[in-house]
Amino acid sequence: MGKQIGDHAVVLGGSIAGMLSARVLSEAYSRVTVIERDDLTDVGSGLRPSIPWAIHIHALLERGREIIEDLFPGFVDDMLALDVPVGDYGTTCHYYANGTMFAEAETGLACVGANRPVIENFIRTRTSAIPGVAVRDGTDIVGLRPSADNTRITGVRVQGRDRDAGAGREEIIEADLVIDATGRASRTPRWLEELGYTRAPEEKVHMDLTYTTMDFIGPLPNDPLGEDIALVPTATPTYPRGAIFARLADRYALTLTGINGDSAPTDREGFLAYAKSLPVPEIYEAVRDAEQRAHAGAFRFPASVRRRYERLRRFPEGYLVIGDAACIFNPVYAQGMTVAAMGAAVLRKHLEKGVEPQPGPYFRDLARTTDAPWSMSAAADLGHPKVRGRRTFATRMANMYMPRVQAAATSDPVVARRFIRAISLVDPPQELMKPSVVGRVLFRRGARGATRAPAGSPGTSPVANTAAQAASRTDRPSS
Repeated sequence: MGKQIGDHAVVLGGSIAGMLSARVLSEAYSRVTVIERDDLTDVGSGLRPSIPWAIHIHALLERGREIIEDLFPGFVDDMLALDVPVGDYGTTCHYYANGTMFAEAETGLACVGANRPVIENFIRTRTSAIPGVAVRDGTDIVGLRPSADNTRITGVRVQGRDRDAGAGREEIIEADLVIDATGRASRTPRWLEELGYTRAPEEKVHMDLTYTTMDFIGPLPNDPLGEDIALVPTATPTYPRGAIFARLADRYALTLTGINGDSAPTDREGFLAYAKSLPVPEIYEAVRDAEQRAHAGAFRFPASVRRRYERLRRFPEGYLVIGDAACIFNPVYAQGMTVAAMGAAVLRKHLEKGVEPQPGPYFRDLARTTDAPWSMSAAADLGHPKVRGRRTFATRMANMYMPRVQAAATSDPVVARRFIRAISLVDPPQELMKPSVVGRVLFRRGARGATRAPAGSPGTSPVANTAAQAASRTDRPSS
């Protein structure tokens, strides 16, 4: 327990970012209230109405897993108890570059094959159980409550919904600190303008991404995964269609992606035809004759957006922004949940100082934390010629070098391991520029890694062995 800073903190939004914020705030404030618009009465590990994109495959990167495990010890054990597949990122999650699979390389990084609702329910349940933390669901956020001179936020204005006895009546909730974790729908830019502040500058990368996901019942007639977790052919300028084919606790799922308006149909015939166009035929063969579990769902993502709050000269005290409310990432790169966790770690660091976090220093630290994932995802998207966004010299250099890194990773397990550690946000991307790596990339040193083990063969790393033990006591995904 850290030093108490104040009496009451309010978090706007019960998202993963919001609940992780509430968890770290509970160490420094006597009371923490989370305001959530959705009715959580019967949600459990199901979908919240405000995040329909949660039906699509989500991935928790290793850095995010480390932070969540630190905040909630036993996270991976709880996932295993729910039959969630867990394995080594380098041996059970198989990346492809232009149709060629990366060399297998044990990384020691845990791939947790849980969908977003399962992870969100875990964090929400554990956070809600903390003394002093309260969740007010079914409540709309009307606006902020500023001080008389607008230099500080002193609370929020909310309004209950139908099931609340006070539905329709506006209420003011006083707070010493307010955190905006409302995600993509954040109204902070508008609220700042209404209070006489300047909107934060924004960076955008317009890729017009579509996600289409279809679930299947196991066992599959033709299963290329066995005890592995996923096949991930990433989109490239040569093959702009991408996919994630994953084994979850209770089903198999295939998410197909397209950019610049290209999208997979939601009917079975059209969906399968799109899957067949991928440069990895094993995926189409796996689902061609598989039993469909539910109707396919589609989601459109127009652009990644980064709001540069650290560049503002003025910002009201008692108010901070976190998660997607500050930076919205292309979901293809699976950075959202992990960057939300990294933001909570930044907030925790400022709370540990024993004084109220100040917007300027907090946003500068948040920006430094966001720099690496943003630069990697933006550069990858801007490698596609028709994607719109600012192409800097660094972006152009990355777009010349990174395809060579990926090509080298298909035959060199050392490069594959370094690449996976970077995209898992464990190592900074600068690690890929070290002379020892550059030499292997440019001159393709290193023998071909071990060919992929037959489906069902356990790995040898501690993480993979844990997954194998879990698999030995569970059935294959089914309805």
